[in-house]
Order: sequence, then C-alpha cells, then structure tokens
Amino acid sequence: MLKNRYVKTVLISRVMLQLGIWIRNFAILLYVTDLTNNDPMYVSLISAVEYAPIFIFAFVGGTFADRWQPKRTMVWCDLLSALSVGAVLLLLADGAWYGLLFGTLVSASLSQFSQPSAFKLYKMHVHETMIQGVMALTQTLVGIFMVLGPVIGTFVFLQFGIHVSLVLTAVFFLGSSLVLTTLPNDIKETARGESGSFWGEMKAGLRYMWDNPSLRTLSATFAASGLAVGLIQPLMLFIAIENLGRDKDFLQWLLMANGSAMLLGGMVIMSAAKNVKPHVLLAIGLFVSGIGTFGIGVSTSVLITVLLQTLTGFFYPCIQVGIQTMIMKNTEAAFIGRVGGAITPIFMGMMVLGMSFSGYLKGAFSLFGVFTASGVLMLVGMALLAPLFKR
Repeated sequence: MLKNRYVKTVLISRVMLQLGIWIRNFAILLYVTDLTNNDPMYVSLISAVEYAPIFIFAFVGGTFADRWQPKRTMVWCDLLSALSVGAVLLLLADGAWYGLLFGTLVSASLSQFSQPSAFKLYKMHVHETMIQGVMALTQTLVGIFMVLGPVIGTFVFLQFGIHVSLVLTAVFFLGSSLVLTTLPNDIKETARGESGSFWGEMKAGLRYMWDNPSLRTLSATFAASGLAVGLIQPLMLFIAIENLGRDKDFLQWLLMANGSAMLLGGMVIMSAAKNVKPHVLLAIGLFVSGIGTFGIGVSTSVLITVLLQTLTGFFYPCIQVGIQTMIMKNTEAAFIGRVGGAITPIFMGMMVLGMSFSGYLKGAFSLFGVFTASGVLMLVGMALLAPLFKR
C-alpha cells in the first residue's frame, strides 16, 4: 500500500494534521478548564464547537469536493487552516480567549472540504482490493496519535503555554499543505449524473444514497451510534475526576490506553482485512463498544477502567474501518464527496446533539446514567445492521 504515491503522500499529510490537531485540542481544553475551573458546560461547548461545523458543512463540502479538483482542494484547505490559527493568535493577544473557539470552528469547517477529497483520491488511484487495507492503515495512524497525541499536546501546553501551542499548530497545518503540493496534478473528469448546477448535484447525491440499500442502512446505524458517542465524548474528563478520584491530567493516560489498543487493533485488521466483510467488522465494533461503555460508567477502579478503555480501543478500528470501507465500496468515485457529506452529518448531527446535552444530563441524572444510555444506543446501532446480514 505504501508503494502507492497517493496513499503515502496523503498519510504524511495526515500525520502533520494530527500533530497540529492534538496540540491545538489539548491546549484549548486545558487552557479553558483552567479559566473556568473545570466547568462541564464549557467542556461540552469546546467539543460542540469542534464537531458542529461537520454537521453544518459536510454535505456542502462533499458536493464541492465532487466538483473541485481534489489535490487543489486539500492544499488550499490546509493553508487556510494555518492562516485561521494565525488570526486566533492575534485575537488571543488582545485577551479574547473566545477566539480559540473561532479558530477551531474555521479549521473544522475546512476539513469538510478536504476529507472527502482525500477519499476521492483513494477511490481514483487505489485498487478496490486494497481499499479496506488502506482504511485500516489510516485508522492505525489515528491509533498512534491516540497514544502520542495527549502526551504531546499536554507536554507542549504545560511547558510552553497556549501561544507556542498555537504557533506549532499553524506550522503543522502549513507543512501538510506543502506536502500535498508534491502530488501529480489533478485529472479533470465529468461526474456521472452531474446536472451542472450546485443544487442539482446535491439532489443527485441524495437520490444516489437513498437508492442504495447498504447506504440507507448505514445511515440508520450512524444516527444511533452518533448519539451514543456524543453523550460521553465530553464526559471522559469526569470519569477521571469523579469515578476514579484523580485530577484532570489523568485523562491523558485513559486516552493513551485507548489509543494503544486502537493501534494494535488497526494492525490486526490490516492483516485480516481481506477475510472479514465490512458490515461484520462494524457490528463487532459496536457490540464491544456498547458493553465497554456501560462498564466504564460503572467502574470506580482505575485498573478495570483502563482495561475497558483498552478493550473498546482495540475494537474501535472495526467501527471506523467498517464504516469507511462500506462507503468506499458502495459508492462511485463521482459521488464519494456527496455520499460522505450526506451520511456524515447524520452521525455528527446526532453526536453534536448528544454533546450539547451531555453536561445537562450528567447534572440531572448521573455520570453512570449517561454512560449506560450511550452503551444501549451502540447496541441499537448494531441491531440496525440486521438487513445487511440478511442480504
């Protein structure tokens, strides 16, 4: 896979983006929690700002990704992300810490134009038999940064502060843009079903997705699992503080345990990618995640919580690889952006909804109650995949 020029270049670009994103996210999280004295509502707001643009711009960005040339789109998106971080530094110099949220908003919005373009390059230049392996390799990269990202992000912030963290973020975003310029020039193509108008292409993408039974089923699973993930996404900090009686810095060790297992799980999937169908991978991942999430909400033992984080992390690549492979294999290259842009908002919209209410639900009920509800929703998502097994 790494002999493929497109796979290799895009992965190098993703490494730089991951470095920038992790440094930025942990710097913002730790900086804002210091300012607000660990207020759960502000923690939820940070997560919502990171993911809300995905819901708002995914379908629009996916449609433009199908219209635009993929290499050029990715280069410009990463460059503009770097410039947005520079703007945040100027706002922060005037004491406007809310500018951190603005920078995250812009960067997350631009990623909705860049990510579909990367998948389009894979669809155009990677053989179909290698797609699931490439998705597993991508997920392995995510696992590596689940291990290293929290350590790097926390270290940079604690040692150098928010300003240096943001400068490094901008440097990595700019580096990603420069790496992508080494790809061959885009090949112009005419997409099947293209009406010539932006709105016409959006409608054609929705019709294409609705006419595909596998993509319809995947959408229903996305809705349930997205809400499940959103409910607990902002609350892992309180697992460390309340359930385990540790300080907020302990969160990085929970994430490292999860990320280490993700790395190992991604490697296992790469070796077995050709022998397991993607919907089977997805069902296994959702089942283990549902049971593990319930256990994490119950546990007050550091050892048990770390073990459950490890278990869910090991099987988490099954979810991501299964999802991305199903989209890639069931979608033509001309519709990759629009299909991803139509399905992703379903997941992210429910995820943002869950994050928006997670702080309130924790206060109204309990941390255990929220994690239990999340685990049940993941099992519901698994059950919704039943039509794919019948077919």
